[in-house]
Amino acid sequence: MNGQNRSDIYPGLEVDIILKKDQRSGKRTRGIVKDMLTSSSFHSRGIKVRLEDGQVGRVAEIIDEQ
Repeated sequence: MNGQNRSDIYPGLEVDIILKKDQRSGKRTRGIVKDMLTSSSFHSRGIKVRLEDGQVGRVAEIIDEQ
């Protein structure tokens, strides 16, 4: 599942994000969502989140669905 809908994302969810510095290469970073930083319900490039380790990026894919 992609990370464009805010309703699909919540704290504790495992996701792949693309960091700002990795936008050109598309390199993904995996982690657990701590905070959601995008306030709108939809974003075409992915909802921006902060991971538990402090990294910030846009959700490319949701890994862990419960």
